[in-house]
Amino acid sequence: GMEYMATAASHYDMDRFGAGFPRFSPRQADVLFVVGTISHKIAPVLRRVYDQMTEPKWVVAFGVCTCTGGFYDNYATVMGIDTVIPVDVYIPGCPPRPENVLDGLIKLQEKIAQGAKAPPAVDPLARPEELRIPHRPEAHL
Repeated sequence: GMEYMATAASHYDMDRFGAGFPRFSPRQADVLFVVGTISHKIAPVLRRVYDQMTEPKWVVAFGVCTCTGGFYDNYATVMGIDTVIPVDVYIPGCPPRPENVLDGLIKLQEKIAQGAKAPPAVDPLARPEELRIPHRPEAHL
């Protein structure tokens, strides 16, 4: 959260991109920023929050732990949230620099302007083999 707050501060001014007013209810939001490590225990809650959002909706994976599980390669950690919900933009980094966050927002805005939407369903078998093992996507649905 601290990295996101740095991007929202006056030096980087995320508000100039129209992303400066966060909503704290999934029913009022159209972009979901997922930040931090996601465990198998919290994965169903993440899916429920995603399902509560109204269409159109987009997802941003914020940080390497959210994108790939980071250095947590164990039984309790989800190896990337794209096995639980569809992801539109990945912002890597540990933590991501504010410049990377702004770049991710700009890429998301370009994707939205082109009319691109998230894929309708998550296909965990579409991931590379090294990201599928020992992970079991069906465990969190």
